[in-house]
Amino acid sequence: MQQIRAFVWDQLVREKLLLEETEKMGLTVSKEELSDQLIGNNIHPMIQQRRFFVDESGRFSRALLLQFLNFKDDEPTDNQMQEVLNDYKKLWIFLEKTVKFSLLQEKYNVLISNSVVANSLQAKSNFDIKTKSFNVNYIIKPYYSVPDAEFTVTDKEIKERYNSQINRYRQEPNASINYVSYNIQPQEYDFQEAEKFINNLKNEFLTTDDIVELVNMNSDIPYTGRNYTENTIPAHYKEFAFSGKIGDVMGPLFENNAYTMARIMETGIMLPDSVKLRHIFLLSSEESKADSIIKAIRGGADFGGLAQKYSAVKQTAQNNGEIGWIMDGDQALDKDIIQQAFAKKVNEVFTSKNAQGIQIIQIMDKTAPRKKVKLAILERGVIASSKTQSIIFNEAKRFAAELKAVDFDSIAHKHNYTVRQANEIYQTNENVVGIPQSRQIVRWVFDNSIGTVSDVFECDKELIVAVITDVNKSKYRSINKVASQIRSEIIRDKKAEKFIQDINGKMANGTTLETLAGSMGLEIKSAENVNFSSYQFGMEGFEPAVIGKAVSLQLNKLSAPVKGNAGVFVLQNVNMNQNQATFDLSAEKQSLESRYSYSLPNIILMNMRDKAEITDNRLNFY
Repeated sequence: MQQIRAFVWDQLVREKLLLEETEKMGLTVSKEELSDQLIGNNIHPMIQQRRFFVDESGRFSRALLLQFLNFKDDEPTDNQMQEVLNDYKKLWIFLEKTVKFSLLQEKYNVLISNSVVANSLQAKSNFDIKTKSFNVNYIIKPYYSVPDAEFTVTDKEIKERYNSQINRYRQEPNASINYVSYNIQPQEYDFQEAEKFINNLKNEFLTTDDIVELVNMNSDIPYTGRNYTENTIPAHYKEFAFSGKIGDVMGPLFENNAYTMARIMETGIMLPDSVKLRHIFLLSSEESKADSIIKAIRGGADFGGLAQKYSAVKQTAQNNGEIGWIMDGDQALDKDIIQQAFAKKVNEVFTSKNAQGIQIIQIMDKTAPRKKVKLAILERGVIASSKTQSIIFNEAKRFAAELKAVDFDSIAHKHNYTVRQANEIYQTNENVVGIPQSRQIVRWVFDNSIGTVSDVFECDKELIVAVITDVNKSKYRSINKVASQIRSEIIRDKKAEKFIQDINGKMANGTTLETLAGSMGLEIKSAENVNFSSYQFGMEGFEPAVIGKAVSLQLNKLSAPVKGNAGVFVLQNVNMNQNQATFDLSAEKQSLESRYSYSLPNIILMNMRDKAEITDNRLNFY
């Protein structure tokens, strides 16, 4: 549901932006174009892919489309038919609208993409940077090698940097809270009640003739008649189950926060873990053919061919009737089919009949038989009772009533509660940090002001009491919130400036990379196959400025100091690797233009979105 809501919102915004833009341009979809894509010679994929219009072979059927359209416009004969027709009409209106928007978007994308072309110089440059790569030796003076404390940053510098790059700190409205969480966990009383409950059933569990009803009426896990192997049986029952006799009971035991007891229902079972089946399904009207088909199969006829010819289940018929491997205890097939399939031999044929028709089933293969046992297990998990939930809720309620915003932390600490923080909660958040089902808190935050203390929020198995500590409605994050980040960036820049000055001093009279490395106490490293499209430089990570310098540097020439993300570099290209590919101007242009056409429409749409005045009112509804 969260994904659907996000998708619908995004689509709504895209549609409004694009429709407004195309209206200004006079870009439209004509009735003839739309008709051609809806019911004409060029049916749109959106319609072809709808299950309504696909035949048994899985292909689009024009006949089914026409049948749908004719039925849609019928006169209803009763209320039920009226409801169906209303649904059909809504579906068709949706398809018309979606196809029309899709066509308009395609036109707009083509128009935008074709407005940008690649020239010969770009094509040659793009080819060259792909075909040349360099092996680079380098040294790096890392920023961490000098303590931050050696550099001073003033408030004026921070303010100037903040103002100069204000767009980096754009934000959506957000808020922050402090909160206390109460986990709704079972208490000692609940353990006692669960233990008492299962002990009261022990005698009946030992003696009853109707174990299925007893388990299904009282156990958290229903009785399915499952056969257990030594690998699948609960570990604490393994020795008991495979050494005991029918009717033996073990327990109650306490394992994994639950009380359980087990009774042996059957021993000495030797069955495979899985069987491979194929079938032919005959509808009731075709049941008379079953005997002759079975006779043909037993006489050596091709089962797959018969399935393709006679089976009403087209999905399996196309695969020669194969159902595939079925596990012991599988609930996907009827119990009767499972029992027969595991009891019979490979290649045997049997039938199973129901109201729809009859199945002719053949066993294709089996895994090796294994020793198994059938157990009835009665399990009672320990959960927080209504009494426990009430106690915890009242505790949270008393805390909420006791609070004032200024006292939140002190009163929480007085009760030995842990105060947690949830910062920068946005209106689009479905949950607050890791709290399940907490959309209600998001809505509360944006309906109130700083200092407001909440009532008790019930969030799945947690109770939450919160106070709003911050509300940000500004278009940009405040300077106080980004000051530490800016300070670190300025310190890094000052380090780079000092490192570059020091290195330039050592390089003033000419030097080699080896001499420079020795004088600075640095190791010479290497990065191989560096080209303009490289994402990272050697082992140093993302270093675009360093890569740019490396691919433009002459062989064996020492570079000037380069300010990178991790430190200041000095580079020397020691080898160039040349790809022998032939330059094809047309192909390179096409490659570049394809890249533009893929990314440009979306970039433009995002730009339109940034400039638009969009008010998000979703918080008012869910």
